[in-house]
Amino acid sequence: MTAPKLHPAEPDTGAPLVRALLAAQFPQWAGLPVTPLDSAGTSNAVFRLGADRVVRLPRTAGSAADVAKEQRWLPYLAPRLPVAVPLPLGQGVPGEGYPWPWSVHTWLDGEAATVVEPEALAEPEALAVELARFIGALHLIDPADGPPSYRSEPLAARDAPVRAAIAGLAVTEPGTVDAEVAEAVWAAGLHAAAHPGPAVWIHADLQPGNVLTSGGRLSAVIDFGCLGLGDPAVDHLAAWYLLPAAAHPAFRAALPPDHTDDACWARGRAWALSTALGELHYYRDTRPAMADTARQVIRRVLGSFQTRR
Repeated sequence: MTAPKLHPAEPDTGAPLVRALLAAQFPQWAGLPVTPLDSAGTSNAVFRLGADRVVRLPRTAGSAADVAKEQRWLPYLAPRLPVAVPLPLGQGVPGEGYPWPWSVHTWLDGEAATVVEPEALAEPEALAVELARFIGALHLIDPADGPPSYRSEPLAARDAPVRAAIAGLAVTEPGTVDAEVAEAVWAAGLHAAAHPGPAVWIHADLQPGNVLTSGGRLSAVIDFGCLGLGDPAVDHLAAWYLLPAAAHPAFRAALPPDHTDDACWARGRAWALSTALGELHYYRDTRPAMADTARQVIRRVLGSFQTRR
């Protein structure tokens, strides 16, 4: 049985392929059970390998290019971060009809975080502080020789597709996208002052599925495919994807001071809107759960902006 496909020209993947790849390239693990996972991510087909490993097969050529980056940089970042991150155990090569490099990482226990309403978390401010401390620690790691992030471009580079998405979704998703408010949020981000310092390490994809919790508290951060250097505001995605608005003050207060001013917050809010608009447009038919998450994020962003005006 092959994994469901999310992208055009995505190769077939499935447990039989994983077993064949392991037998050919990592025979020491070939006897371990392989369990397909219904991952919330869209870049890799993910399989649990035994009790303490995970196999990730990129779904696209772009995601395949991230394999070497994670292999290179996760061992460097891991000891400098306050929560667990996956460590690479092996890098596979194309084979058995699969066209790209792939990886084996450590398995990390935890529950995938979800988009929450204010009453859904017992301690939302505690989670907010933990997320901010992870982000702050990542941002302060020496960026020397780091690669650009998948989301390293300035917001202005996204202007045309974002405005097109707003216009289109305001028609097809009128209950979610208020074009006037969305345009105002986007304009506020575009016109905000740029980050005054050098680019920093950013995870760039802190949303459900990539953040693990235990008992409602942060336990691990996974999927570093978007990792690289960029504007610290990009990691404000976590506030809009993972936290109720009531926890935003605690989140901002726990960030490094120069990464939480009003301009940075406006850029981060615009990044969240841009990301959610793109996900709603692209995954509405192929990944309903992600589309639903995007709808909630858009409503939260627009609702918060309307409240403050």
